[in-house]
Amino acid sequence: MTVSLAWALGGLLVILACCCLLDRQLRRACLAFIVFALVMSFTWWQLGVPWLAAAEALLGSLLTGAALLHALGRAGDVPRLPQRDATPPRGTEAPAHWLAALAWLVLAGLALAALLRSGRLPLDGDVELSLVPFALLVMVLGLWAFAHHRHLLRRLLAFNILGSGVFLLLAGLAGPGPEVQGLILVGLAVALVGSVLGVLLLRRLYALEESVTLEPGAGP
Repeated sequence: MTVSLAWALGGLLVILACCCLLDRQLRRACLAFIVFALVMSFTWWQLGVPWLAAAEALLGSLLTGAALLHALGRAGDVPRLPQRDATPPRGTEAPAHWLAALAWLVLAGLALAALLRSGRLPLDGDVELSLVPFALLVMVLGLWAFAHHRHLLRRLLAFNILGSGVFLLLAGLAGPGPEVQGLILVGLAVALVGSVLGVLLLRRLYALEESVTLEPGAGP
């Protein structure tokens, strides 16, 4: 993979993360996540790790995407969830979440710059290193969305986007070696299990209280 292709894929991942995390139409946001996971899979393929690409496509796009879409459907006695997030915004708390995410980005950038100057990072090449800024942006978007959104499904989306940013950062810093591949595979499995449990919690909560958040009075 060339550096220009890495930049193109990284930019596309950031755009898809924004589409997924900012869209209040929940089905469309879930579909954006599925496309995001497919682009991640293609990125792993271009980095020369086809087994990781296959795992991302299966665990991330197919199974996790299906679980998230299942949350919006009807199953048994559980009514169909609203297809749009109508929970009220956090109001005055929103700027604080943006500032916290930006502060984290600045601190992480400074730490990485210091490590690069010291030569302590085991970088494999410019291609992997070029993915690092995009990984940081994806992580910031996931952190902000997880803190900002109240809807549990949107927080699950943020959780998965954040995890993908962490995986991309690992590959960008250390290269897609066997140890990194093992960590990412475990992370994908944990993210899938967490997403399934989160979907079950959301559906149970909606069936009992017709609520989509863990906060009282936040609305559907």
